[in-house]
Amino acid sequence: MTQFDLICPNQIGSSLVGAHPGFQNFSLLGPAHSWAPSLPRRPPQEAQHFGHGAPSNYRFQYSDCTGRRKALLIGINYIGQPSKLLGCINDVSNMSVFLHEKHGYRREDMVILTDDQKNQLSVPTKANILRAMHWLVEGARPNDSLLIHFSGHGGRTPDLDGDEEDGYDDVIYPVDYRVAGHIVDDEMHDIMVRPLPPGARLTAIFDSCHSGTALDLPYVYSTQGILKEPNLAKEAALDLFTAIDSYGRGDLGSIAQTAIGFFKKATNGDSARQRTVMTKTSPADVVMFSGSKDTQTSADTFKDGQARGALSWAFIKALKNNPNQSYLQLLNSIRSQLDGKYTQKPQLSCSHPLDVNLLFVM
Repeated sequence: MTQFDLICPNQIGSSLVGAHPGFQNFSLLGPAHSWAPSLPRRPPQEAQHFGHGAPSNYRFQYSDCTGRRKALLIGINYIGQPSKLLGCINDVSNMSVFLHEKHGYRREDMVILTDDQKNQLSVPTKANILRAMHWLVEGARPNDSLLIHFSGHGGRTPDLDGDEEDGYDDVIYPVDYRVAGHIVDDEMHDIMVRPLPPGARLTAIFDSCHSGTALDLPYVYSTQGILKEPNLAKEAALDLFTAIDSYGRGDLGSIAQTAIGFFKKATNGDSARQRTVMTKTSPADVVMFSGSKDTQTSADTFKDGQARGALSWAFIKALKNNPNQSYLQLLNSIRSQLDGKYTQKPQLSCSHPLDVNLLFVM
């Protein structure tokens, strides 16, 4: 997360457009053609069909979030490093207070990793982050409410297993990334999503650059509640425009990178989408709000008198203003907090097809 994208490599952008009708958040009231927003309803408790190309024998179950609560909060300012940030530790502090006061998370059920702590087990090294991710989901049961919040640097790396439509994996950077390396979305999915049973909720908030699909969740929703699908023809036109622009500026390196990215999308896009849906659809209830699209940066900014990450601030602000919102309303509320101030577009993704008009609970 940074306004200047200090360590996030420049990558070729991808574009997603709506392909399936979403649930409409309206009910007919009063005279004909008089419409008013309906109140969000709580999630159903019976098993749900996947649909949308997911394995036909799978079912998933929403969580009502009445079970045990656990949270993993990670904030990295990269103190003393060239790529330092200012607001990430504040994000974790604010999120901890918000979860405790507004959502009943006990302090003893939170693991907090920040790079200003003296205890070495509480420093967000790669080893400590991975250990804490395993702790978060250990022993998870139906209707548990688990939460991970990451505020720090993110980036992209070439996809090695063919499950990314644009040919790149999302990554997060631990405080010791220069020595230990980054953490890839595939690994985070395997640790925190794959082991969860039906009806267990994991809420993920990733306030970092290039975080749109940081948990490799297959179902991404637009602000109209429409399931997004890759549009390779539109992406080809954008890539062509980028190549022409790079040629005009004499940027031969960008031309080569654009060509490679287009080749990956043209040859792998559809098969990667199918692979992701078939292998990473989950019977659990995993929902993620990310700070930006895969191709965007996320801002380290100044809000309400202190340095903060833009998404972390907007998420808390939106829920404090109205605790009873649907998933779709919350996505739009978060976006409206940032609209006109930042270029980043927060994303909503899920491990299963989502009724976006259900009440957001955690």
